[in-house]
Amino acid sequence: MSNAKVRVRFAPSPTGPLHMGGVRTALYNYLFAKQQGGEFILRIEDTDQTRFVPGAEQYIIDSLKWCGISPDEGQGFGGDFGPYRQSERKAMYKEYADHLIKNGHAYYAFDSADDLDRVRQMAKAAGSPNWQYNHVTRSSMKNSLTLSQNEVEKRLANGEPYVIRIKLNRNEEVKFEDIVRGWVSVNTNNMDDKVLFKSDGMPTYHLANIVDDHLMQISHVIRGEEWLPSAPLHVLLYRYLGWEEQMPKFAHLPLLLKPDGNGKLSKRDGDRLGFPVFPLQWNNPENDDQFSGYRENGYFPEAFVNMLAFLGWNPGTEQEIFSLEGLSEAFSLEKVNKAGARYDHDKTKWFNQQYLRSKTDSELGQLLADEAAKHQHSLSLEKASAIAILMKERAYFIKDLYEESQFFFSRPSSYDEKTTRKKWNSDARNHVRALKQMFSELEDFSEDSVEQSFKSYLHDNELGFGKVGPGFRLAVTGKGMGPSMFAICSILGKDETLQRMDLALEKLP
Repeated sequence: MSNAKVRVRFAPSPTGPLHMGGVRTALYNYLFAKQQGGEFILRIEDTDQTRFVPGAEQYIIDSLKWCGISPDEGQGFGGDFGPYRQSERKAMYKEYADHLIKNGHAYYAFDSADDLDRVRQMAKAAGSPNWQYNHVTRSSMKNSLTLSQNEVEKRLANGEPYVIRIKLNRNEEVKFEDIVRGWVSVNTNNMDDKVLFKSDGMPTYHLANIVDDHLMQISHVIRGEEWLPSAPLHVLLYRYLGWEEQMPKFAHLPLLLKPDGNGKLSKRDGDRLGFPVFPLQWNNPENDDQFSGYRENGYFPEAFVNMLAFLGWNPGTEQEIFSLEGLSEAFSLEKVNKAGARYDHDKTKWFNQQYLRSKTDSELGQLLADEAAKHQHSLSLEKASAIAILMKERAYFIKDLYEESQFFFSRPSSYDEKTTRKKWNSDARNHVRALKQMFSELEDFSEDSVEQSFKSYLHDNELGFGKVGPGFRLAVTGKGMGPSMFAICSILGKDETLQRMDLALEKLP
C-alpha cells in the first residue's frame, strides 16, 4: 500500500458517549491524513445491536465537529465508499464468510450458548479457567469439522442457529510491523477461533472491519492499544481473503491513564476527581445519567485538542501551543509513545488559559459580554473588552473572567473582612474622602488622569502607596487585591467611582 493514497478511518461503536481517548484516536487519524494529503473517514461500527444506544451516533458526529476534526467523508458527511454505517452494509459480508469456508479458513459452529457455558464450567472444574474454542477444543464441539457434510447441510436447511468461526492453524507465528511498537509476533497456539459471522446475518467486528477497510481502501489503521491483541487475527484474515498485498499498515496508540495511579482513565475517574472525560455533555436516554463535557465546562475546542495531542505524542521540541494546522505539520506516528499517557487536569487547564490569553481584545470582550448576558448583565463590547484586558491574566476560563469581574457589574454588598480589619481605619476613611474630592474635580477621568491625581495626593501628603491604596481599593471594589485601580476607575467611570466611595464611607465602620 506504500504508493496508495493515504486513507484513514475512525470507526467508533454507538454504544454511548465518545470518551476523550476515542477523540484522541480520531485526532491522530485526522492529523496523519492532513499531513499526508490524505482523507479522514468516519465509519460507524454498529454490528453489535444489543449495545446500541440512541443518540450516541449523533453525539460522535457533534463531538468531532466541535473539536474541528470533521471527516472528509463518512457517516453524516457523504462520500463515494458508503454506506458508512455497518448495519447498512449487512448484505455484503456473507460472501466473504462463505469465501473463507470454501477455502478451508473458516467453519460453521452449531454450539448453543448453553453448550459453551457447560464446557467452560467443566474446564474450570478441571483446573482450566480460561477455556477457549481453538485448534484443540474444536474437535470435541458441534461444528462442520466434526459433523458430516450431510448433517451440516441439514442443520443449515432447518435454520438452526450457527456462527462462522475462523480456522486457525496450529503453532503458526503471525508477524506484522506496527508503526508505534515495531515488530509484533504472536503464535496461533495463543489465539482462539474467533466468531466472524452469526446466523442473524450480522458479522462480528473482526470480519466487518477487515472487509470495510479493504473496500474503503484504508491505507493505515490507527487505533487504540486495546485492539493490539486482535491484530494478528486481522493479519490472518487479510491473508486468507487474498488481500495481503493491500493490507493497511497498523499503528496501535497508547492508553490514556488516570492521573492518580495506574490503569485506564474511565468516566468514574472523572466523576471522582472532578473533571470531564467526554468532549460534550452526555445525557443518557436509557437511565437519565448525565456526564459533564469539556465544552460545557468552558474549554475552548482548540485547547482541548492541543492537550489531547500531547497525550501520547511529543514534537521533540519545547513548543507546546499548536494550532490544528500546526499539529498537522508537526505530527508523526513515529513520535507516538508506546507507554501509556497519564492525564493531567492542571495541565489541561493551563492549555485553556494559554488560549484565553491569546484571544484578541475584541474576541475576549465578546465572550465576556456573552457570559455576562447569561447572568442578566448588559455590557457594551468596548467595556467588556476593557474589563477582559484587565482581568485575563487571572482567568483559566471565560466564566472565571466573569466571576473575577463581579465588582464591575454591581457595587460591593460586603467588604473583604481581612482588609477591613487590617487596613480600614480613620486615616483610610480620611484618605478616601480626600481622594473623592480630588476625583470629583477631574474633567478627564481616564486611567492616566486618575493615576496622576492619586500620585499627586501621595506626593503632597508625603504618603506611601501602602497607606492609601488598600483602603481606596476596598472602598471602590470591596476587594483586598486585584488589578490596577486606575484602570478599574476608568472603566467604572467617574460617577460610579464617586458613588462607590460615598457608599463605603457610609457603610464601613
